[in-house]
Parts: sequence; C-alpha cells; structure tokens
Amino acid sequence: MIKNPLKGDNTLYRDRINRYTGFVKEYEQIKSGEHKEFRYVKDWASARQIDKKNFLKYYGRYRQSGKSWDLLPQKRGPKYKSRRPCEELEQKVIELRKLGNNKYEIASILQAQKDCNFKPSPSGVYNIFKRHGFNKLRPQMKQEKRRIIKERMGQLGHIDTHYLSKHTITGSTQKLYIVAIIDDYSRIAWADLIERIDSLTVMFGAMRCLNILKAHYHIRFEEILSDNGNEFGNRNYKSKLSHPFERLLIEMGVKHRYTQPYRPQTNGKIERFWRTLEEDLITDTDFDSAEELKEELLQYMYYYNHERPHQALEGKKPIEMLTKNNK
Repeated sequence: MIKNPLKGDNTLYRDRINRYTGFVKEYEQIKSGEHKEFRYVKDWASARQIDKKNFLKYYGRYRQSGKSWDLLPQKRGPKYKSRRPCEELEQKVIELRKLGNNKYEIASILQAQKDCNFKPSPSGVYNIFKRHGFNKLRPQMKQEKRRIIKERMGQLGHIDTHYLSKHTITGSTQKLYIVAIIDDYSRIAWADLIERIDSLTVMFGAMRCLNILKAHYHIRFEEILSDNGNEFGNRNYKSKLSHPFERLLIEMGVKHRYTQPYRPQTNGKIERFWRTLEEDLITDTDFDSAEELKEELLQYMYYYNHERPHQALEGKKPIEMLTKNNK
C-alpha cells in the first residue's frame, strides 16, 4: 500500500480520486442493478473511456483498505531493474528465476555479488532449477527451420516494428510502437519509440537506430532483413526510390532482404528480442508519459547490450561479441 499522497496541495491526485469515487458509485449501482443508464460493466467502462481491468484492480484495493488514495495507480519499475539476489543462495536463484532470468543471467548476477561465498556456474544454477521444479524443458524442434548465421558484425541486421498496448502509458489510449534493429552476429541492438508505423516515420526511426549502432558500436550493415510490411517496402515494389525506407537503404549502400511470406521464424532474432523487451521492460510496468518510456527504453538498451547475458551467445553479453570481433 502506498503512503497518503493527498497531504498538502496536490490537485492532480485529488481530481483523480474524486473522479474514481464517482466511478466506484456507478460501478456498484450496475452490480446491484440500480444504474439508470447501463446494465453491463463493459458498456459503462467503454462509455467512460476507462480500462475495465485497471479499474477493477484499483477498486479491489480500495474495498480492501477503505482508503481513498488506493484508487491512485501505484508506480512500478521495469522487471529487469528489480532482479537482485537475496541472502540465501538457493532462494536467490529461485526468486531470480521467477522474475524470468535464465541460468546465464542468474550466474552472472551471483558472480557480481561480493557477499556471496559460493558462486555457481550456469549448470549449477540449472541443477537448482531442477531440484525445485523450475526446469521447464523446451520441446525439441519438430521440423528443421531455416537459420541465418553470420560470422562477423554488420553482415546482416534484422529490423521490425512492435505494437505496444494502448494502456502502456497510464491514463492514455495513445497508440505507440517501437522500431528496432539487431545485429545478427553480436545481438547488439537499438530501439526507438515512434507514434506511427507509416513508411516515413519508420524510416526516421530506423535511421536513428542505424546512426546509434554506427556511432557507438561501429556497426555498418551490409544487408538488412525485414518482413514484407508496407512500412519497409516490398520485394515487388516497382520504384524503390520513391519509398522512404527503401531509399534510405539505397543511399547507405545497404542491401534489402525480405523474409519468406508466412515464415516469421526467418526473422526470429528480432522476434525473440520483442519477447525479451516485453518481459523485462514493458509488462507490469507503469509509465506516466511517453517521455518516461523513451528514457526507460534508452536505459534498457544499454542494459541489454552491456549487462544482460544472452543465452544464444552461450552466456556472453552482446558487448563482449563486439570486443571479440575487434581482436
């Protein structure tokens, strides 16, 4: 439960509580069948432009505590920032596992702890998983899939856009997207928040990502792989010079490759990046504004490239692949 935020002059909080107190009254009228306008909660929530799931969460806290400020949203931070070891080794491992860390991430976290006398290897972490029933095995691949493996940085980059839930920003229904590019060899990536996925907006977002990867990681791509979405052009596009993203790649001397239709696994590395980003940064996190989300995304990209061990890299961090490549 949060502390009382209503002490002093806080008009924003008071206005929200007054508004939600009215919502509580209406909601209880609907549940008792006494509301004059609405019969169903979903119709009422749609008319009031509120998210039903979030309202019920605040309502439950309010009914349990009886304190009006529990109708306010409680701010939570990204999951990856909360991944901290506990005192007992096995309890550390299990709690970190529950937060979604793999065996390489947990081993790396424990290695960095000065007060931890016994620091298990990734295989030792896995044995702890097994003893406690957290070793969910992945099924074997039922069919051989096409794999794209490169031998040095910049040979191939994967690009894609990702839609964020309209409730990612607290109190807002604005549509937001992320465009990201990841290097096939090193898994070094960069992402940028955008408001639309039209070809021009995606082009500028991609250009910002390419500039960061070039300036900070010295990655210059020879080829870029995308799906067949309109924002990236199309392999049958008659005049690529008139398409913003296609023109950008032409001007940079980068070859544009496309995934096979209906085979998203061809671009699997960027698809896996989206899953990781959602788990680590977006899911169960409250953002007050798009600006805050941009700042958190910036911090997360540094964490992803410099601090987060990557299972596909045998526990190495992407930045270590950069060092290896430059030797």
